[in-house]
Amino acid sequence: MGKLTGFKEFDRELPRRRPVEERVRDWKEFYDYSTFPAKKLQTQAARCMDCGVPTCHAGCPLGNLIPDWNDFVYQDRWEEAIVQLHSTNNFPEFTGRLCPAPCEEACVLGINEKPVTIEEIEKNIVEHAWNAGWITPHPPAKRTGRTIAVIGSGPAGMACAQQLNHAGHTVHLYERSNKIGGLLRYGIPDFKMEKSVIDRRLDVMEKEGVIARTGVDVGQDVTAEDLNRDYDAVVLSIGATQPRDLGIPGRDLKGVHPAMDFLTQQNKRVGKESFKVEDIFATGKHVIVIGGGDTGSDCIGTSNRHGAESVTNFELLPKPTQERPANQPWPFWPMRLRTSSSHEEGAHRNWGILTKEFLGKNGLLTHLRTVEVDWVSENGGRPDMVEVEGTEKDWPCDLALLALGFLGPEPDGIVEQFGCELDARGNIKTDENYMSTAPGVFAAGDSRRGQSLIVWAISEGREAACGVDRHLMGRTELPSKEGVDLPRV
Repeated sequence: MGKLTGFKEFDRELPRRRPVEERVRDWKEFYDYSTFPAKKLQTQAARCMDCGVPTCHAGCPLGNLIPDWNDFVYQDRWEEAIVQLHSTNNFPEFTGRLCPAPCEEACVLGINEKPVTIEEIEKNIVEHAWNAGWITPHPPAKRTGRTIAVIGSGPAGMACAQQLNHAGHTVHLYERSNKIGGLLRYGIPDFKMEKSVIDRRLDVMEKEGVIARTGVDVGQDVTAEDLNRDYDAVVLSIGATQPRDLGIPGRDLKGVHPAMDFLTQQNKRVGKESFKVEDIFATGKHVIVIGGGDTGSDCIGTSNRHGAESVTNFELLPKPTQERPANQPWPFWPMRLRTSSSHEEGAHRNWGILTKEFLGKNGLLTHLRTVEVDWVSENGGRPDMVEVEGTEKDWPCDLALLALGFLGPEPDGIVEQFGCELDARGNIKTDENYMSTAPGVFAAGDSRRGQSLIVWAISEGREAACGVDRHLMGRTELPSKEGVDLPRV
């Protein structure tokens, strides 16, 4: 906890966001940290209550020991804070920028006041540690002689690789793109997280002994047979990369693209990487983003920085309330209305809208046809979507971006080569130790649990590392949400 009466004395406060007219001209992160010194962070940490049962633990998929490091920050004991934070989270600089903070929705103070600024405190602990030079390589004291391939270098793969390396195994981290990071690098815009944040952490991991192998398409350049021959275990952290499509008339018109194609291109431009496909720009165009989640928000911010003529956002579901819905009580995650930094920069948001058809001329997208929908529930059952008669509308549209989520991992390639069984949702099926139906082949992250949060991916990578270590060594001393697994007497 922080100060005993801090939650009564201090209001919730966050750093100011940079002015919209300034930040849409560049790709730098949108917060202005110059206005938020460490003393203000300590005041925010002081709001952490002596709540008895800290439900923030349960709200966090990593089980972060939040009251503990809040108290360290309040007492100006930053070095102890980063040790405590790193004990459960490999990459707080990622989650501190990108996590939607389910811990804050589970905060006890949040029942009747604004919750503790947990995410902001987390980010500042790790940034304080980087600036102080406390985050340095710590190679394992000895090696086990076992070698492991981790396929896919998103947050699950990076966390798994780092944990297995800490256990003394030799880890090769494979990535088919040119740089490590997965969707952290190629899907998250720089205005939410600049990629130097990944690079500095990767530098530490490599100095600790993790071997990065980029530009390798596992399944083509390297086969399952190669991996089985060269490694003692394999972890598939390949993400859920199949985009959900919209199979309606006009889908083949030029100007309709999956959101991730658009975002990946821009991230490569900022990172000065080349790509061979046709450029997708929003400059001067009427852009419609279909899908109201984080990916849709990222498309809005990117389109505004390109200089779009207009940006419109469609969401199929009804407009959420700003307050917590009655059927989603504390401490559960509520589906409430959220306004991102990208929404602030300019977007016409529309709810209860179904896209019916893409319209065009000479093969080019020019308009998009929609209808309004209601969600009707009979006898308290699951709501059904009903189109509202007479609400059809055509919208000018030169660029349509499909931000509809992802269906699961690519089922062919390395998954098929290993013969991994998929579950009913199309994800890699595993046992309680994260091993797939192929012996010695493990899975973690979105490829195992489906599209989810970065904080869940890190948790999955850590837990999969425990499973691999236990499989190879008969036991594991790696930290787990289930506790440290020591040999039975």
